[in-house]
Amino acid sequence: MPSSRRCARSSADLTGTDADHESRAEEADGGPRRILGLALPALGVLAAEPLYLLLDIAVVGHLGALALAGLAVGGLILAQVSTQLTFLSYGTTARAARLYGAGRERDAVGEGVQATWLALGIGAALVVVVQMLAGPITRLIAGSGDIAVEAERWLRIAVFGAPLILVAMAGNGWMRGVQNTLRPLRFVLAGQVLSAVLCVLLVHGVAGAPRWELAGSAVANVAGQTLSAVLFVAALLRERRSAGSVPGTGISLRPRPAVMRAQLVLGRDLILRSLAFQACFLSAAAVASRFGAAAVAAHQVVLQLWNFVALTLDSLAIAAQTLVGAALGRGQVRGANRLAWRLTRWSAVFATVLALAFAAGSAVVPTLFTDDAAVLDQASIAWWFFVGIMPVAGVVFALDGVLLGAGDAAFLRTATLACALVGFLPLIWSSLVWDWGLAGIWAGLTVFMVLRMLAVLWRTASGRWAIAGADLQAQGTKG
Repeated sequence: MPSSRRCARSSADLTGTDADHESRAEEADGGPRRILGLALPALGVLAAEPLYLLLDIAVVGHLGALALAGLAVGGLILAQVSTQLTFLSYGTTARAARLYGAGRERDAVGEGVQATWLALGIGAALVVVVQMLAGPITRLIAGSGDIAVEAERWLRIAVFGAPLILVAMAGNGWMRGVQNTLRPLRFVLAGQVLSAVLCVLLVHGVAGAPRWELAGSAVANVAGQTLSAVLFVAALLRERRSAGSVPGTGISLRPRPAVMRAQLVLGRDLILRSLAFQACFLSAAAVASRFGAAAVAAHQVVLQLWNFVALTLDSLAIAAQTLVGAALGRGQVRGANRLAWRLTRWSAVFATVLALAFAAGSAVVPTLFTDDAAVLDQASIAWWFFVGIMPVAGVVFALDGVLLGAGDAAFLRTATLACALVGFLPLIWSSLVWDWGLAGIWAGLTVFMVLRMLAVLWRTASGRWAIAGADLQAQGTKG
């Protein structure tokens, strides 16, 4: 969003004039420029962390296999802890978008304040718990050898970044809700650039910096996360000062337990949904490993490409979430429905283009990752499942975004759990019993995606998700 449209711009903006509502109507129209204006910066935010992790791996990798293994185990633990709390971004977006659409910008930013308090509280608790259990957890995953020692060393430092990661999630959430995805991109990139520079300096002691080796990687992570979190908090304080310049208005920085409870209810459903995904993909990795090194390596290559596709499609889902939430907050149910189907068509077409590109590159793309003939042979088994489900994923991701924007997290939770239990998990474990190999695993993923597509298409067509109003209501009672 251009700076002239940022949240809490002036007293006229905060009072919600007719002109402001007309401007919001234009914002929520969902034309190509508007969608791309939201989706492209969101894609940058989503891609920043994986790209930095690649650099971190490359820098630490020059220390040797032991340090790299320690980073892998420690990073896995921290990632599992933080990724279960994405409700701080997605849930906050849903709640803030409705308020923003209704012209209640102060309340939309207030959602960010309360989400930030939750982030700090949950993050502090995570630091304490992980410090207490770092040794047992790393030994459980890596065994009792040197890898566990290195992983514990990294994790004990890196976990201090947990509250900062969560603050950035909350900041992304409320800024997306007020249709500003450009500022979060700047904040996240600033932190990642600082981490990247410090990682090179502190791991290897470059340019007179101390050589801290693996610990330097953890310190660099925390430093960058600190900068991003400070920028997000500073943005909240700026909005408060701007709003407070008008007598009788303002954004309270005090914790509001009622708002935080409502955010946690939405978060509960999103966490359960996330756990279903984790169970599926961890099961897939476990079963693939039973088929030998070539199978698990091929599965990892294709899965990483799938994660890239998912990342790209998720940026369109974020645009859907933001625009649909605002339309419902403004009371435009029919407009929200039109947006839902328009964004779904966009996503499906884009996913189909990606599928055609990967189909054309079937003989070339896997060789960019490995030249092992056995791995390439196994990758060819999974490849056409991977290509075939992309158009399906385009529909699923877009409508996930629509329903998240509507606050229909209870339905998404139930549908994801049911599709996992009926489709993905039975086929994955059957592939182990009947020796179906990667074909069974990726058939399970295909069935999972098709079932999810049918579920979200049915829900969207029913219209039961499209409930107008500025305050996000629990959707589970609506069926």
